[in-house]
Amino acid sequence: MSSTPFISPRGLTRRHMLGAALAAGAAVPFAGVAGPAWAGPVVGGPAARRLTLPGPRGPHPVGTVQLHLVDRTRPDDIAGNGRFRELMATIWYPARDVRRYPVAPWMPPGAFRAFLADAGLGELASMGPLTAGHAGAPVRRIGRRLPVVVFSHGAHSHQGDHTLMVQELASHGYAVVTVAHQYDTYTQFPDGRIAVPLDDERAPTLPGDFAADLRFVLDCVEQLAAGSNPDADRRELPAGLLGSLDTRRTGALGWSKGGTATACAMLADERIRAGLSLDGPMQMKPPLTGDLYRPFMMMSAEFTRATNPAAAAFWSQLKGWRLDIQARGAAHISYGDNEALFPQVAKVYGWSRQQLEDVIGTLDPHQAVRIQQAYPLAFFDQHLRHRREDLLDGPSEAFPAVTFLP
Repeated sequence: MSSTPFISPRGLTRRHMLGAALAAGAAVPFAGVAGPAWAGPVVGGPAARRLTLPGPRGPHPVGTVQLHLVDRTRPDDIAGNGRFRELMATIWYPARDVRRYPVAPWMPPGAFRAFLADAGLGELASMGPLTAGHAGAPVRRIGRRLPVVVFSHGAHSHQGDHTLMVQELASHGYAVVTVAHQYDTYTQFPDGRIAVPLDDERAPTLPGDFAADLRFVLDCVEQLAAGSNPDADRRELPAGLLGSLDTRRTGALGWSKGGTATACAMLADERIRAGLSLDGPMQMKPPLTGDLYRPFMMMSAEFTRATNPAAAAFWSQLKGWRLDIQARGAAHISYGDNEALFPQVAKVYGWSRQQLEDVIGTLDPHQAVRIQQAYPLAFFDQHLRHRREDLLDGPSEAFPAVTFLP
């Protein structure tokens, strides 16, 4: 399926948002949007310190493992030489024992350096945050097999951009598979190759291409569930991962273009039982078509139905359970790690409140973190685990910024 590239309301792709943030923070040494606040001090600046992410609130520690996946049904015309579509994916899951397993970085080191170099900030490569995920830790089986959620990132973004949300789900017993969409992301392959976003109209980077990636990853999930290792290099997997996934309880979520891809994949693939879009523009050419009778939730910010005809049109196609919420003061990047990391950058560099709000919006950052931890979990708990969640019934005193859109 073909579609138009993601364009923000201001006509900015993810990479171009770097320049916008630099303008917003012109009075300070650094500001960046594409790589949520990975920035540490510049040479001669404040004392170096690593930024941090809030830990997950679930009862289980988190494990993580990377997969190298090759879709041999899709030739890669950009790479040529008989190569096929390659993806890096990361699985996050509840772990049984994490004491002997290292904590995973927010991005692979090589990809992180490329990310910074693209922004002209390569000297900051040692300042990236760590995650709560322990690489290679054994899987904890919680009674039944683990429900699965696949995640799709936004344009010129990366698969770690929503780690807060992903590791929260994993700590509550989900296996979450994040996908690095080749040619529109920063990632690193096992042989050392570093991938960066590519500005080439031939590159498969449209929402329909992302959706095809998600469907291929679901094929790989089925292999894992059946006890087979889909890793192209047959690398060892964590103990207990094979046979631990429940393909009958599969959901999908995505941010921005990834939200549009989630909708596209769900319309095409009935294996996805519930879908969640984080401010997805729903802009495709041809447009998204067909009625959807499975549950779908929208967390809107800038791409509201009132201002975005494509989002309104997609809403009309939702014939089953549906919900659209909006956090007052949220910017397009608010439902992600930015809200936890940028306030730390603001303190390091002495940003004014206005400079910070120009980047992440006026939504209180602590409230923003709690919203992205609570609402996706409640949605998937209700529709994949069939647990009644009052949080989805209407406004909550615990989250006063969240409004339910009619």
